[in-house]
Amino acid sequence: MMLIAFEGLDQSGKETQARRLAESLAAAGRRVETLSFPDYETPIGREIGAALAGEREFPPDVMQLLYIANRYEWRPKIEQWLREGAVVVCDRYAASSIAYGESHGLDAAWLDAAQQYLPRADLTFVLDIAPETASARKRTGRDKYERDMALLSRVRASYRRQATQLGWTVVDGEQPKDAIAAEIARVVAARLADEQN
Repeated sequence: MMLIAFEGLDQSGKETQARRLAESLAAAGRRVETLSFPDYETPIGREIGAALAGEREFPPDVMQLLYIANRYEWRPKIEQWLREGAVVVCDRYAASSIAYGESHGLDAAWLDAAQQYLPRADLTFVLDIAPETASARKRTGRDKYERDMALLSRVRASYRRQATQLGWTVVDGEQPKDAIAAEIARVVAARLADEQN
C-alpha cells in the first residue's frame, strides 16, 4: 500500500507522469487506483469548477477549503484502497492547497492542519517548471490562476519550499517525458523495495 502524489504547476506533466507510472505499476502486477484533484464530478467539485469559470466569487480561503473538502469526499475510498494493498496515484493532492493558498497570503500551517485527517502521501513528486513554460504549453483556455504569472511564481516557490522541508523528490519538468518517467520509476522502485524488506 502506498499513496503517491504528483504536484506542480499546471502543464508541468503531472497527468502524463501519473498515468505512465500507474500503467507501469499495473503492468508489473500491482493493483493501482488513480485520482485527479480537483474532481469536478462531485458536488463540491462542481462548485470549484463554477468558481474557476468565473460563475462564483469565493475568497482564497473559501476556495482552498473547497479544494480540501473535495479531497475529503474521497477520503473513505482512498483509505479503503490503501487497506486493500493498492498503490494510489494522485494527480494533485494536499500540497496543492498549501502552494496555491500560501501564494494568496493564507497561512501554510492552517492549510496543513485542515488536511491532517487525510491519508498522508508516502511519496510526493514535484514536477518543477517555470511559469513561462506553463504558459507556453497552454496558450488558450487558461483559468484565472493559470493567467497570473506572479501567482504562479509564488506557487512554484511554495512547492520548492515544501519539497526541501519534507524531503520530496523534485524532478526537472523541462526534461523530455521519457527522462522524467525514468527518474520517477527509479524512485518508486527503490521505495517499493524498501517496503518489502
